Amino acid sequence: MADKIRVLLSEEEVNTRISQVAAQISKDYEGKAVHLICILKGGVFFTCELAKRLTVPVSLDFMSVSSYGDDTKSSGVVRIVKDLDEPLTDLHVLIVEDIIDSGRTLSYLMEVLKQRGPASIRLCTLLDKPERRVKKQVKVDYTCFTIPDEFVVGYGLDYAQKYRNLPYIGVVEL
Repeated sequence: MADKIRVLLSEEEVNTRISQVAAQISKDYEGKAVHLICILKGGVFFTCELAKRLTVPVSLDFMSVSSYGDDTKSSGVVRIVKDLDEPLTDLHVLIVEDIIDSGRTLSYLMEVLKQRGPASIRLCTLLDKPERRVKKQVKVDYTCFTIPDEFVVGYGLDYAQKYRNLPYIGVVEL
């Protein structure tokens, strides 16, 4: 039986907002290069769209960090599945994430990456669920959308590896 998915944010809304956030990032990093760290797998769609719209020099690396498995709720245990290929020393790092809810993953990741000597480190997310935040110290520098506490898919976000390819953000109605 197929899951029922309700559109929360249309493809047009998502694309418009990514362009706005990219313009702000480009302004903030004017005269500097930005090193994007895409958090796989969900962040890849957002990272690619964001990178295409940036007007400053961009370099890119990937990490895979997991705290979910196949469930709809975070397990609370964070593990690095794939680490970066390049050092971060003296780079202006922008972590690009698909969604932030509890903040556990990003809190852990920010601490790990700060120890690698970047010139600066900021956080950008497509979606933020602040009402689910457990780690209150996670500061999100760039947010495309703040959303309610619903389980969302599309634009890279999945439910048991399904629905990443939807061109919009939808809510899985279980």
